Amino acid sequence: MANNSETQAVNLLLSGSRVTTGFRSSLFDAANRAGMSVNEFVITAAAEKLKQRGASFPGVFRKGDFDEMAGAA
Repeated sequence: MANNSETQAVNLLLSGSRVTTGFRSSLFDAANRAGMSVNEFVITAAAEKLKQRGASFPGVFRKGDFDEMAGAA
């Protein structure tokens, strides 16, 4: 089976981000309420914004993932 470079799993390393204590607390609280890690929450939020702008990224999310996230926030 051929490996499509668009669906190959790769690491996402983010560093150097600084936020206020209040933002960090809100982020951790929202991720906890959604039942996911902060990393999952942030990546899903970014994916929702990309999807709204028309981006396509196959192989990452399953049908209904964005609906579930919208209800958890």
